[in-house]
Amino acid sequence: MTEVNPFLDPSRQADLYGDPSRLAGRSNALMRAKTAGRPVPDTIVQLVRAHHGRADRLGIVLDIGCGRGTSSKVLAELLRPSRVVGFDASAALIDQARERMRRLPGVQVSFLRGDFHQLPLPTGSCDLAVAAFCLYHSPRPQAVVAEISRVLAPEGMAVLVTKSLDSYRELDQLVAAAGLDPRGERHESLYASAHSGNLADLVGTSLDVVTTEDEEHRFTFDGHDHVAEYVATNPKYDLAPGLYGNPGAVAAVLHEFLPDRLVTTRSAITYVVAKPGGGPA
Repeated sequence: MTEVNPFLDPSRQADLYGDPSRLAGRSNALMRAKTAGRPVPDTIVQLVRAHHGRADRLGIVLDIGCGRGTSSKVLAELLRPSRVVGFDASAALIDQARERMRRLPGVQVSFLRGDFHQLPLPTGSCDLAVAAFCLYHSPRPQAVVAEISRVLAPEGMAVLVTKSLDSYRELDQLVAAAGLDPRGERHESLYASAHSGNLADLVGTSLDVVTTEDEEHRFTFDGHDHVAEYVATNPKYDLAPGLYGNPGAVAAVLHEFLPDRLVTTRSAITYVVAKPGGGPA
């Protein structure tokens, strides 16, 4: 039986994103572990200011795969466009994003739910489109890039962000060694569809790549309890019944089979800045 990448499996989406607390727990655990690497939303803003000719007077900014609205809030606060549109497939995450942005004055903000293969915005309407950590949820990321190209204004710009294929491999090794998932090191990368090695080529099918930046992010988890907060809802792992979504139970297994210790892991983050221009000649 062929293994299906959970990020590309439609039947897993409610499990992955129907309960925002699971994503929040995993994200918070990862951010608490972070020891090196710039905040991604702030880096996106820096790239916009460096490469967009109208960074100080943007119209519509589209945040694709906005999730809980973390990047949408930073884009609104630091770039002060006339409007920010957050877009995501998860109704539960959009509800959280709306609440997070409810008290932000001076910028019109709206959130839309849908399929990023068919963006619900007019052709040429966006000054900036951001797609951070979402293209690898598509089996056809080139189609998403084509949609981004369609909605961009002629002088617009896109910033796309992804991770390396081997991100967090040290956690894969730990999960396998503890017996939580003996195949933990052999599963396909969650980022196989759009990763650091192919992102520029994917973007170049419909847009002109302006620049590419890579940055290593490092994370140190302070022990098994901290690791378990991240692992317990990571869809990559085939955890036994009763373990998924249960950090305490995952931590108990880690403590039983492995000495407690600090765990350091890494991920290469890749940023691609692109502008309309027709893609490859």
